[in-house]
Amino acid sequence: MANGLPSTRPGGAPTIRELLASGDRSFSFEFFPPKTPEAEEVLWRSIREIEQLHPTFVSITYGAGGTTRDGTIRVTERVAQDTSLTPLGHLTCVSHSRDELRSVIGAYAGAGVRNMLALRGDPPGGPNQPWVAHPEGLNHAVELVELIRSLGDFSVGVAAFPDKHPEATSLEADAQVLAAKAQAGADYAITQMFFGADDYFRLVDRSAALGCDMPVLPGIMPVTNIKQIQRMAELTGMALPEAVTSRLLAVEDEPAAVREAGIEIATELCERLLAGGAPGIHFITLNRSTATRQVFRNLSSTVVS
Repeated sequence: MANGLPSTRPGGAPTIRELLASGDRSFSFEFFPPKTPEAEEVLWRSIREIEQLHPTFVSITYGAGGTTRDGTIRVTERVAQDTSLTPLGHLTCVSHSRDELRSVIGAYAGAGVRNMLALRGDPPGGPNQPWVAHPEGLNHAVELVELIRSLGDFSVGVAAFPDKHPEATSLEADAQVLAAKAQAGADYAITQMFFGADDYFRLVDRSAALGCDMPVLPGIMPVTNIKQIQRMAELTGMALPEAVTSRLLAVEDEPAAVREAGIEIATELCERLLAGGAPGIHFITLNRSTATRQVFRNLSSTVVS
């Protein structure tokens, strides 16, 4: 035991760092902790369905403002202990002191979780509110990366933003932050969801120009609800290209057609990303895996090897 944390075993399950370094394409899926018994059933049904696809890893998110910390830890621990999946535990700076962060890292390590996603996180009041750090906490994801790496042999991922972080002064400044995370010890990045393949490739190029060559996994979510995706775009600053919205709005009165169009759009985007050299795809499921599994099946028949 070092720094009060259980030591990781070199002979244990591969880390995401090692899995990405193998050169195989990565396909991963993101869930969030449930708030009701019914939602819990939906989540675990989806996780068991995804388990059959043998993904590279699965991740469990934190709620806005760190509100679902305990649920996130609980679900991540259960994935580690009760499934064959490799879990990625989320961790944010929001509303946490350094001691609390060390406690969360220790809880993950105690459950055998060696992979963590280090995020600053959204302010408790929401993405559009000013950021205020915990008085005994951290102010940036870079500091969280450094803290995690100081406490054990963990594989650390970070966030990236093809459409630019809402608080970044420019695309170049945003890329500099990503490069700083890599310099601090991050092994890979997962992007916020987006719809423009060129935006992703430009992000990778900007980062590479700064000497940042860590893998950047595109975050993709098939649209099944137009209003939901419009709301997410408002909150995050994500761009919604007219080429996407026009296809969805053309069938907005037909939920089944919206879902089908969303799956087609996501499949086309994934195909272009993989053809252009993306190391894999990170699917955002919203805990219902049907649409993402359909996109994965579509890719399996064309580009997945």
